[in-house]
Amino acid sequence: MEGDTAPLNILGESKAGYVLSNVAEVVERILTFVPTKNLFRIASVCRLWRNCARRVLRTRQRFTWLSASGSSIYEEHVLLKSMTQDLENICLLPQTALVMVNHENFSESVSNRHRKARRCEEEVESDPVKKLKRLLPSSCDILGIVTPGIVVTPSGSPNSPPQEHEEGEAGFSLLFSAMDGITIRPFHFCKKTLSEMAMEEAGLINNPDLKVVLLFDYDTYKSGGGRFLNKLLEPLSQSNVLIVGGQVEDVFSINTSCCSPGSFGAVGLTFSGSKIQGASVLIEQDINSPKAAEATIQRLKAANIPEKNTMGFMFACVGRGHNIYNDQRNVEADAFRKIFSNIPLLGFFGNGEIGCDRIVKENYTLSETDADGLQHSFTTVMSLVHFG
Repeated sequence: MEGDTAPLNILGESKAGYVLSNVAEVVERILTFVPTKNLFRIASVCRLWRNCARRVLRTRQRFTWLSASGSSIYEEHVLLKSMTQDLENICLLPQTALVMVNHENFSESVSNRHRKARRCEEEVESDPVKKLKRLLPSSCDILGIVTPGIVVTPSGSPNSPPQEHEEGEAGFSLLFSAMDGITIRPFHFCKKTLSEMAMEEAGLINNPDLKVVLLFDYDTYKSGGGRFLNKLLEPLSQSNVLIVGGQVEDVFSINTSCCSPGSFGAVGLTFSGSKIQGASVLIEQDINSPKAAEATIQRLKAANIPEKNTMGFMFACVGRGHNIYNDQRNVEADAFRKIFSNIPLLGFFGNGEIGCDRIVKENYTLSETDADGLQHSFTTVMSLVHFG
């Protein structure tokens, strides 16, 4: 198995066998169509195939996403069920995962209730967080978010219509591989751990390469939470960085051992590197017609962000959606797709929004604001992040 060519009993004594055991260009071309999990198996066949597999893996330096919606009564969350199958077919090695689910059917108590109702099905993992960690590589950093509602684009097709799930079960997993020239770092702070040193270690301050921050706070409505969030946002608001996110209901798969029970905090991802570009617009609370929403999202075009290797994010208030648009559903997601037909859109409905009108390209920033100017309610933050 460690020879220069594949064994004859595998490839056969034929012209095809000779090509597949000697011509790296052909082997490498074929392997571009093979899912990542199978590439690792193929790499053990021979040295040629191993080297080709490694080169193919290095070209898969971007992102993909898996999403799901529907009902899974008495079963695990619909996203976990979908990921069990779909992870077999992805073509990258996940290094970082941003997972968002609605709160229905994704908690220890719910899982225990479902397990009790299905005692005969031992294959159903009782703890959804443990199953999520088991599904992804052990080296993958997982940032998990639980919110009231979810925005997803169906898996695998960026030009599929995005869907706003204000109710019902839905979720997505945004998976990033290692990317040359781009650094992704997860972070978590509570009132015990937030400090200038901790922020610097996370790449949030004193980092000239920082371009984008996805920031999600939880329970900051409690006493002291506002001061905590301002302390975190103030240095970011004064930097040439795109900050987007919002307030969520819960977080998981993050080391929260430092937190007191019921404590507030914030989690997120930092994206650093010269290849990254970003832009965001704020759909104000008084915008209540599809035409006005589309006009606001249209302003993102001014950023001239490339559509290839770009992800769209939508962070909306639970008070918007059909409540704002005279019971019309999917208004803002539809407006995004109309303007950006080839960019997938992911996000949530939460309890507060973080962001503003801003473009980050090289050393240019569209607008500046303070910590208070980044925090909103009854709005939607729509953004683009380009990964080179």
